[in-house]
Amino acid sequence: MTDMCTPESDLDLFDDAVLQDPYAAYQQLRDAGPVVWMRATQMFAIPRFADVKEALRNWQVFSSAHGAAMNDPVNAAIAGNTLGSDPPLHGQLRGVLSRPLGPEAMRAITGQLEAEAEQLVAGLVARGHFDAATELAPHLPVTVISHLVGLPERGRERMLDWGQAAFNTLGPMNARCQGSFDIAMGLVNYAQTLARADLKPGGWAAQAFEAADRGEITEAQARGLLLDYVGPSLDTTILAITSAVWLFALHPEAWEALRANTGLLPQAINEVLRLESPIQVFSRYVVSDHEIEGCQLPAGSRAMVLYGSANRDERQWPEPERFDIGRKAAEQLAFGFGPHQCVGLPLARLEMRVVLAALLRRVRRFEIRDVQRELNNTLRGLKRCEVTVL
Repeated sequence: MTDMCTPESDLDLFDDAVLQDPYAAYQQLRDAGPVVWMRATQMFAIPRFADVKEALRNWQVFSSAHGAAMNDPVNAAIAGNTLGSDPPLHGQLRGVLSRPLGPEAMRAITGQLEAEAEQLVAGLVARGHFDAATELAPHLPVTVISHLVGLPERGRERMLDWGQAAFNTLGPMNARCQGSFDIAMGLVNYAQTLARADLKPGGWAAQAFEAADRGEITEAQARGLLLDYVGPSLDTTILAITSAVWLFALHPEAWEALRANTGLLPQAINEVLRLESPIQVFSRYVVSDHEIEGCQLPAGSRAMVLYGSANRDERQWPEPERFDIGRKAAEQLAFGFGPHQCVGLPLARLEMRVVLAALLRRVRRFEIRDVQRELNNTLRGLKRCEVTVL
């Protein structure tokens, strides 16, 4: 599969031990070259920041129309939705999806989310300890799903399980992927069978169907957009908020600095996303023969774009392993780049900001009680992060 110039690796990025701590593996790949052929998965890996960013921008070569998953069954299932399309179709779908997520819309819901965060954090801090992964981080994303997306109560209790499983199925056809198919199909079936009458009038889901009524998209595509409102809007934000608490517990000096200068909060959020990217990897189909610094990617191959590696690339970030809330990390790629950059990024930032702001007003220090990592083919985060707050 490879030419003489492209390095090869026996690393399996989806092995449990690597998923627990992938950063040494990423370093090995970055040192090897701009493109590495991965024998374990029979795909190329793109590990460096500049090359990941360019691949995400260059949809004409690195296509999503053949799917962003690393296996054929899932790519067939997501064909034609936002994750499995390129411009112009992608732009058409994204235009409908993004209408409730613009700057004006975010300003309109800020007060509601601030009030939710204040009430939640006040109660948790009064207890003196909580699990950031299960008691803190999910509250706002689930609130958004309930009240803003406007989905009915039925099925809501399964959405976190569905989202985790869906991200597992985007990986290669390993045991973790295969074991998640039936669970992930619950989310697909939910979207396909949801009655429009059950949707909250004026909610984001109802607006997608109204766009279908106007002929902007089909009803099938509107149901596909429900997957975008539910899956990515839950898991990535929950993992990012949990990682923020974990990092500040590990680095109390950073929390003290942020308490002294809350104006650093936007930079701190970017640094959390850079250092512990919720999405570690997606893939792209190589449409035509392509070269990166002498390394050949033939047409018909599949490339993994390693967000988690790019965000720790020493070519882009001085001392990339260091958690530095003063770092200007707005270019981090945790939510992608280019036409497929996560449309929910402004909402995720807002949710992180209001939760951390509420914590800053009440917490002097976090102390870790217990931590357990969640192993997922494409996500990185904690399934448990119990902390004491002082």
